[in-house]
Amino acid sequence: MTEDSQKNKRRRSQFRPCIDLHQGQVKQIVGGTLDLSSLASSSTNGLKTNYVSSHPPSYYSTLYRTHNLTGGHIIKLGSLNDTAALDALSAWPGGMQLGGGVTEDNAVKWLEAGASKVIVTSWLFPEGKFDLGRLERLEGLIGRDKLVVDLSCRKKPIVEQSKSQESEWAVAMNGWRTLTDMEITKKNIEMISAHCSELLVHAADVEGLCQGIDEELVKCLGEWTTIPCTYAGGAKNISDLSLVDRLSNGKVDITFGSCLDIFGGDVEFSQLVKANLAHQE
Repeated sequence: MTEDSQKNKRRRSQFRPCIDLHQGQVKQIVGGTLDLSSLASSSTNGLKTNYVSSHPPSYYSTLYRTHNLTGGHIIKLGSLNDTAALDALSAWPGGMQLGGGVTEDNAVKWLEAGASKVIVTSWLFPEGKFDLGRLERLEGLIGRDKLVVDLSCRKKPIVEQSKSQESEWAVAMNGWRTLTDMEITKKNIEMISAHCSELLVHAADVEGLCQGIDEELVKCLGEWTTIPCTYAGGAKNISDLSLVDRLSNGKVDITFGSCLDIFGGDVEFSQLVKANLAHQE
């Protein structure tokens, strides 16, 4: 490759892997059916599960490590997942990010346990209202480079959308069931990005459905983000990698979950790995 072609070569979207944990097991869950607002951590009322793995979490982090799939994340969905998370982290120290229940009280612990970065969501929204002071304290505690903010969202009800012309989406917490007071807008993304090194955005309305990504959301994220951003939700085939690349101009990466054969789906993980390598080249 010539020097000029290297200068003109833009970044390409890449596949980032995931491990979702629920009650100590690796699972793929339909977004919005998980209720984390109750202290009854064993409750499964209304829960829709696509896949429950017979493998330990370390199986997946070892698989990702073998293929050098960096920048992936482990998400603890509710309590009873600490042991499982430690198992996943132990197989690839420094190789994956960790989210789910992260606060200023335990962030350092998870980094010391092997997380490359920690991902924070609900703790930033006490009673559903964004608290910039909490974000600034966490940034001061662990450093901006070790912090990822999860801005997973849902589309607002039509009546709420009509009140604001800025955004169709609001950040969601408590298993994506509770809408917060923060909208997904360019201004808010710029504000959050000043205090973290990456963004993670689940489109909860399509998460786990394998019926297609939220194209409009991906396009907006590509226009607004100035830091690395990973999108998750609705991926159904390998071509979604190129679709996200085109919509975001290579600024947004994508997670594939329920559609993969390693999680009971139809898309071959090995073929996605090959496509991802070819895509980068």
